[in-house]
Amino acid sequence: MSLAGNDRQNEFGMSYQMKPDPRKIAMVFDALSVYSGAERVLEAVLELYPEAPIYTLVHNPAAFTETSISRHKVHTSWIQNIPGSTVYYRNYLPFMPLTVEQFDLRDYDLVLSFSYAVAHGVLCSPDQLHISYTFSPLRYAWQNAHEYFQHGFLSPLSKMILHYFRLWDQTSAAHINHLIAISNWTAACIWRAYRRESEIIYPPVEINRFKPLSPRGDYYLAFSRLVTHKRLEIIVEGFSRLGLPLIIIGEGPERNRLQGLAAQNVKLVGWQNNQASAELVGRARALVHAAQEDFGLVMAEAQAAGCPVIAYAGGSSREIIIDGQTGLLFQEQTVESLIDAVRRFEQGLKSFNQNMAVKNAHRFSKRRFQKQFGQMVDKQWANFLRTTKIR
Repeated sequence: MSLAGNDRQNEFGMSYQMKPDPRKIAMVFDALSVYSGAERVLEAVLELYPEAPIYTLVHNPAAFTETSISRHKVHTSWIQNIPGSTVYYRNYLPFMPLTVEQFDLRDYDLVLSFSYAVAHGVLCSPDQLHISYTFSPLRYAWQNAHEYFQHGFLSPLSKMILHYFRLWDQTSAAHINHLIAISNWTAACIWRAYRRESEIIYPPVEINRFKPLSPRGDYYLAFSRLVTHKRLEIIVEGFSRLGLPLIIIGEGPERNRLQGLAAQNVKLVGWQNNQASAELVGRARALVHAAQEDFGLVMAEAQAAGCPVIAYAGGSSREIIIDGQTGLLFQEQTVESLIDAVRRFEQGLKSFNQNMAVKNAHRFSKRRFQKQFGQMVDKQWANFLRTTKIR
């Protein structure tokens, strides 16, 4: 990688140009349906390897018109041809393992997969290097298996499908040359599911999009997709009892249920654009997060805005928050545990250091990610060439 030239700009405004890469590289991604945290990771890696095409189950071009992903060749699967598949592609999970195996990647030297479901299951030959950046082994099948498909007449069938999915998943993971995890928590999940060691490279955070703003407001903030595993009902019920002002940014199938639980001090404001959300985070008294995250991107973004974070201690939050200095962690995913944490935060508000939070966030910068990722790929490629020559 070269930082000479003037074709591109990094997050600090410095111009750079990527040298042509002699390796033929392909990217494999589960589904390009929305532009979110995982897609930002893909976009950052594509800046390193701008000639690489993308293989994915489904692609919604409208979601990526203002991103660099729109400039890349995208190959999709047969699922793309089904009406509504870019929204309801998860319904085709039983067919995904077979589908991802149909991508023909024989023309490439290096395959980079980005997986939270099946992307890591692409078939590669012994003379190809396959590196998988793993967001998480599929939640439905592994760490959250007992939270989904427990009721209803389809429950037995769903459980049987997920059982066979886990068998396929383990076999597929065994064929990957090198596994990358997005956090130590994810690395533990990978070991539990696959019995494979993984290297940790934290995903990139757009730290320059967030900054502390003055004056700070008196409201608390939750920022998340409104889905079951984010456990937003804990936050809504907790703040309804506390009577403290809470703003919730996000959309999702849980919105109506959460609205029904909310007292007048809790406001669900729906989706907000980048500028509006950055302003709300930059002025918030604190961000509140109750989910068990593989990597809590919003927690790191809040730190970049100098915003303390009150978060559940499970998952990756311990890797992002310095407990007692840049935020507070609570030990149980319960309303009572959250309320206790908020009250402790109110009592010790002056002890939280805004500058320390901003400094802490720089551990997750895009520049740091790209440097680590590029060095990792080069190291693995050199090792791969050396071992294949020995054979």
